[in-house]
Amino acid sequence: MTANTGSPAVSQADTSAENPLADIYRLVANDFQQVNELIPRRLTSDVAMVEEIGRYIVESGGKRLRPMLVLLSAQALGYRGNGHVNLAAIIEFLHTATLLHDDVVDSSALRRGRATVNDRWGNAPSVLVGDFLYSRAFQLMVELASLDVMAVLARATNTIAEGEVMQLANIGNCAMTESDYREVIRCKTALLFEAASHTGALLAAEQAPRTAARSLTDNEPSPEQVIALKRYGLHFGMAYQLIDDWLDYAGSTELMGKNVGDDLAEGKLTLPLIQALKTGTPEDQETIRAAIDARSCHNIESIRRIVHDSGSLEYTRLAAVVEVETALAQLQSLPDSPYRDALRSLAEYSLARLA
Repeated sequence: MTANTGSPAVSQADTSAENPLADIYRLVANDFQQVNELIPRRLTSDVAMVEEIGRYIVESGGKRLRPMLVLLSAQALGYRGNGHVNLAAIIEFLHTATLLHDDVVDSSALRRGRATVNDRWGNAPSVLVGDFLYSRAFQLMVELASLDVMAVLARATNTIAEGEVMQLANIGNCAMTESDYREVIRCKTALLFEAASHTGALLAAEQAPRTAARSLTDNEPSPEQVIALKRYGLHFGMAYQLIDDWLDYAGSTELMGKNVGDDLAEGKLTLPLIQALKTGTPEDQETIRAAIDARSCHNIESIRRIVHDSGSLEYTRLAAVVEVETALAQLQSLPDSPYRDALRSLAEYSLARLA
């Protein structure tokens, strides 16, 4: 399978003036181009359906923020080489595999403004191609030949699966706490962002091996810097999911790329609803419980009013702001560079989604 060079999502970064991430894409344009060429190359298969679905996935594009984190984190610590390109593709394969499985579990029909794979081909092909992507990602990990990176990604993949099960177990659970919710989104969403920035930093650290007899030079990544980038990814990922959950009640289908109210229809308790169940009037709380029990977004406008009037939307927005600020604080230990500045801009872009 070859790349569709007519699609910017496949062949090149979107550096148009309308794209708020354009400056960041330009900074890593060459690396990002290599990632976008590598992804379809490594999606080849002798099985026609895998090829067909793989092509559809690639052409669906997306912002590819997780691969972006790999590229920026590696270069923020001075990495030189091509390993970060392979690593970025690995992260994207893992992410796409989770999306394919998520859409089956959630019976989703829309993703990034397009029909989901399960909606077009059915559940079985979607699950099996997701499995193919997981196994292809681990083949690429072996080629990368870094036990530290493999350990991080293996642990992350396992924990992400646990997060999916935790979320499933809490469907319809109106007693779900904010602490429970935060653990679900940490495992299910934030951990892959963390793994992206952490493994990118690990590549840079591995490139500058040190012994006990050698002192750390200004040009060598410190363990503290590696941990700082790991934490940056975690808090960036937490903020990203909080903002998504905020948008589900404050945004639109066009902005979200999925149907507004999907979480409500699936019986998912996210922070706006969890907080509204604490602070809303008894009547409002009963309205939310009835909607969750019915697995219906028929009453979405009433629910939107409740989460707004109860202050739950603002509570969720402020929670996201705190996560972004925590992510930004991690960058203080990194050396001054355009890549550190880009990581800052990426976090600030997340905040702009709250506008």
